[in-house]
Amino acid sequence: MAGSSEITQLLIAWSDGDQTAFDKLMPLIHQDLQRMARRYLRQQRPNHTLQTTALINEAYMRLVGDSGRTWQNRAHFYGVAAKAMRHVLVDYARKVHSQKRGGERPLPLNEAVVVAPGRLGEVIALDDALIDLEKLSPRQCQVVELRYFGGLSVEETAENLKVSPDTVARDWRTAKAWLYQQLGPQ
Repeated sequence: MAGSSEITQLLIAWSDGDQTAFDKLMPLIHQDLQRMARRYLRQQRPNHTLQTTALINEAYMRLVGDSGRTWQNRAHFYGVAAKAMRHVLVDYARKVHSQKRGGERPLPLNEAVVVAPGRLGEVIALDDALIDLEKLSPRQCQVVELRYFGGLSVEETAENLKVSPDTVARDWRTAKAWLYQQLGPQ
């Protein structure tokens, strides 16, 4: 990913209305969003219905469209980017699921989401569980978003959240156990 301080400086300048900062920032952010989406979708079957480019474009539009947002730093941006990707996937799943009315099964956390007709209810169930987790532990929810939806490593997540890798690993284990309990047996 691009340098933390460079992205932070450009994000803050963009928040202050500097259009040249926005122009410099976009290629850096786009590359990082591509990397996040590729990591996330790497384990997908090749013919799943939502392609990497569509995921990136939708998340990108949500990030850029929120012009009133004040970016605090790189960590804040990547947390919002991971959440945007999650919401893109969930919105897509809800739309298709409502059209198909398929059965719902919980989403296994040891594999990435495949946004395919047979798995749409799983995406929705995971989102509902994450909404509940966020109420109990916002940081654990952020860890799940960054690791699971954003594809970040423990170390990258720790850097983004400004906590130790051990804290991220502990939050990751706890959040996964809680989500498994909420989503039921696989």
